[in-house]
Amino acid sequence: MQQIIQDKAPMRAAMLANDVAFQRYAATRNGFPGGQFSPTAATEHLRTVCQVKSRRQLATDSAARQRFENMHTDFLIWSGRIQAPRKHG
Repeated sequence: MQQIIQDKAPMRAAMLANDVAFQRYAATRNGFPGGQFSPTAATEHLRTVCQVKSRRQLATDSAARQRFENMHTDFLIWSGRIQAPRKHG
């Protein structure tokens, strides 16, 4: 199962960069609230956050893939697609 997740990470990243909501998220995270990045700029944001030169590296670099998963979860929370986890205590 882990191999399937690894292999699909670059494809998921490519799809994410074309998501209009992610383009707005990337713009906001880069200091442009209310703005929207192009797919190219959203891809650059993704590469910067994941610390990769190519999205293909997400299939082989476990640290980069974890950064991608963390960013993706942050985006899902930001966009309201999932709820933020509750803090216990």
